[in-house]
Amino acid sequence: MKPTLVILAAGMASRYGSMKQVQSFGPTGETIMDYSIYDAIRAGFGKVVFVIRAQFASQFQSIFEPKLSGLVDTEYVFQELDSYTYGYVFPVDRTKPWGTAHAVLCAKEVVKEPFAVINADDFYGRDAFVQAVSFLQTICNDHTYGIVGYDLTATLSAHGTVNRGVCQLDNVGDLASITERINIARLDGVISCQDGLFPQTLGEDTKVSMNFWCFAPSFFEATASQFATFLQQSGQELKSEFFIPLVADQFIQKGGKVKVVPTSAAWFGVTYKEDAPFVQESLESLINAGEYPNKLWN
Repeated sequence: MKPTLVILAAGMASRYGSMKQVQSFGPTGETIMDYSIYDAIRAGFGKVVFVIRAQFASQFQSIFEPKLSGLVDTEYVFQELDSYTYGYVFPVDRTKPWGTAHAVLCAKEVVKEPFAVINADDFYGRDAFVQAVSFLQTICNDHTYGIVGYDLTATLSAHGTVNRGVCQLDNVGDLASITERINIARLDGVISCQDGLFPQTLGEDTKVSMNFWCFAPSFFEATASQFATFLQQSGQELKSEFFIPLVADQFIQKGGKVKVVPTSAAWFGVTYKEDAPFVQESLESLINAGEYPNKLWN
């Protein structure tokens, strides 16, 4: 059975200032998602599920259906504030989506096989998808999930601070926990994190989550239950978010394993508008090296 790729594309991109999920970065108008989907198809994924906001459904379909028809199965699911809330009454002035774990939950009805989760606006590299498919087909099960880990030094922005899920590993190299650290930047040659937590200095090779996860379908039931609890505890807050690491931590505490899936791939992404030229130059270099054709889709 081929695994499925779930792409989280419903975020609001508040720091970027526009809808970067569908912005063109490639030489013939390709989005970052195009490269992820291209890599995923080559690696062996059989279906792509886009998690989007309903108001952008026609825009996404007009962009991706002409390219992907006949190459891979596609589904579009909507992350809305009332999705999977089962009548919970949240503040009328809340606009912020409920977070990444809730976004994945919105794919529950269309994903019945092992699956990977990625962000729409991150470039993960071909090898990451190859390793994810291998993990999903040979190791992933109800008791063992996976996360693709990247070195922190390769995920910083030259144009401002970033937030990263910093991975703590156990004595066999599996994930022990993830701590969401904010305001990370390189200052005077040292990576520091000014968020009030310790350590304030982080190592270059600290493993971080770029939200590339590998799950079995059992993820959905556990997440639905935890989301109900989250709403009761934090649902009245306007900015509260239900993140995937919260679900992963609970999974580990109950005896599950989250393997760190190694990859030789280089990550890059766009946190700020000023990151865009670097992304374009990086894609151009990969094209010149023969990793991708100049025009992805014919």
